[in-house]
Amino acid sequence: SSEWCMSRFLNVLRSWLVMVSVIAMGNTVQSFRDHSFLSEKLYTGMPEFVNGLQARTFGIWTLLSSIIRCACAIDIQNRTLYHITLWTFVLALGHFLSEAFIYKTAPLTIGVMAPLIVASFSIIGMLIGFQCFSETQEEVGARQKKRN
Repeated sequence: SSEWCMSRFLNVLRSWLVMVSVIAMGNTVQSFRDHSFLSEKLYTGMPEFVNGLQARTFGIWTLLSSIIRCACAIDIQNRTLYHITLWTFVLALGHFLSEAFIYKTAPLTIGVMAPLIVASFSIIGMLIGFQCFSETQEEVGARQKKRN
């Protein structure tokens, strides 16, 4: 079962993280180039709140998340990086849920549903991926005991 974890599931997760990172880089470029896509696709509840500064801040946040997720895909065995990557999705989910339901700036359009679904699937996938870690840590412990 741990072989399945290592080879199959974590490789699918790595591919998913790279894909999500590439899409995020595209969103970053759009945020810097023209902020109207944020008011037209995401923050449609209060488009007047979207300005260049807010869009560039969103772009930098998106770029940072993208870099972290890509780094995790490259070094998926790094537990600290894995935890930080999981948090990028938790924060994104929290942001879009709060903008949708608390601040009412981002009603549940397809533009808002997409990041909510991506963040939710990513959180579930990464939580499943934790099972791979617990097994590999036990194996490492067992191997070290054999050596001693």
